[in-house]
Amino acid sequence: MTTEKQQTKGIWKVIGASSLGTLIEWYDFFIFGSLSIVISTKFFPADNPTAAFLSTLATFAAGFVVRPFGALFFGRLGDLIGRKYTFMVTLMLMGGATFLIGCIPSYDSIGFWAPFLVLILRLLQGLALGGEYGGAATYVAEHSPKGQRGYWTSWIQTTATFGLFVSLLVILITRNVLSEEQFDLWGWRVPFLLSIVMVYVSYLIRKNMDESPEFKQAKSEGKTSTNPLKESFGNKYNMKFVLLALFGAVMGQGVVWYTGQFYSMSFMKTVMHLHTDQADMILGIALLFGTPFFIVFGWLSDKLGRKWVMLTGMALALLTYRPIYEQMYQLTNVDNKEEITSKKEDFFEVVNTEKGKDEVVTHKSHYTDGSILTTITTTHIVKDQKSDVTTKKSITIDGSNYIYLILLIFIQIIYITLVYGPIAAFLVEIFPVKIRYTSMSLPYHIGNGVFGGLLPAISTYLATNAQTQMDPEFYLAGLWYPIIISAVCFIIGALYINKNIYTKN
Repeated sequence: MTTEKQQTKGIWKVIGASSLGTLIEWYDFFIFGSLSIVISTKFFPADNPTAAFLSTLATFAAGFVVRPFGALFFGRLGDLIGRKYTFMVTLMLMGGATFLIGCIPSYDSIGFWAPFLVLILRLLQGLALGGEYGGAATYVAEHSPKGQRGYWTSWIQTTATFGLFVSLLVILITRNVLSEEQFDLWGWRVPFLLSIVMVYVSYLIRKNMDESPEFKQAKSEGKTSTNPLKESFGNKYNMKFVLLALFGAVMGQGVVWYTGQFYSMSFMKTVMHLHTDQADMILGIALLFGTPFFIVFGWLSDKLGRKWVMLTGMALALLTYRPIYEQMYQLTNVDNKEEITSKKEDFFEVVNTEKGKDEVVTHKSHYTDGSILTTITTTHIVKDQKSDVTTKKSITIDGSNYIYLILLIFIQIIYITLVYGPIAAFLVEIFPVKIRYTSMSLPYHIGNGVFGGLLPAISTYLATNAQTQMDPEFYLAGLWYPIIISAVCFIIGALYINKNIYTKN
């Protein structure tokens, strides 16, 4: 076997071990976001559904906000003791926190302790993820052949998207295996509890991995850092590259990533009122077809350079987000659809509850394009008195509308692959080996954890506020946040990122 073939075989083993663990960590992290609507009814007061949902998004965002602290803590360990052992610890921390979220009693059972415990575990998840990505990306990059880092590290980039895809797949399977009542009662916990099995398998694989050759060489030559934090952020020269990485690349990459994969999902479910199963399936299909392009654009960045591949994704996003989301919204806007009045359906049932009974009226409206709008009005009756009335709407689409919506989400996934495919190689190449884990992790997790992670909460707030102000285009208001951030990042990246920043590689 030639040296090149041996090297390729070796890198595939490295990628397989690294990617599986990183995929599972992202699965753990995304389960919370994928089930945010259900979680809002379990761990928060049910008397104000909008406030409960916003609280859930805020808790979801909290996991992102602490990621930079995880980057500092685990990045320092990674540069001191090695890449392998550090992201072994992050794997176990993430898996344990996810499993425990599935064990927490509901708000009805333990009151305030429910959201408090969820928040604590969510923070632990964020800390773990803050150390995981930098370790995995650095580990793979330091095993990659010269001139091919974009291609090989792009495999790590697919793990986040596959993690979301797997989380959606597990949820869909669980929903279909169980009845709606069973899923709502306890089935939503299953995806959380399953993570402990996947984490254990990944641990068994990772424990047999070797340390990266570049770190081993630096350690044997006594060239590792004794104070990675000081050398990374106390050194003005290195700090300049940290800031450039953040504001010229990762900040924009973060908002594009979370718009396409999380805001789009929230938008379909809460603004378009698309049925949950359809929204999950549409996003899953778009992710499945879009994910290979991480590899394509990672490879392309080896040929053309990282800069313009990433900036092209940001430019396309800021120019086309509003037209894309306008088209998405109109696909379920029944004001522009022709109803088939002869197909109207109404159902009435009485459901006994612990507190009284619910009178449930289900109304179905059929439209000529195949769409079906289901409106469920529930009147809660306690001691023969009406205590509350809630209305829930969901719509299903069919045929060309279904395919068109997949296409619109797929386009957003392509933007993600443009900005995200080359980012690991870009970050690894601008920092020296001895402080690489620490230096690259902080800008990555500020860009993704803060600027990207806050996107669902900020955009939902902007859209809700615009709706309160009777803005006819309220559904587009949430896009101003990713558009502005992408524009600022594009300008800084275009002006200040150049080939000279790779001189330390």
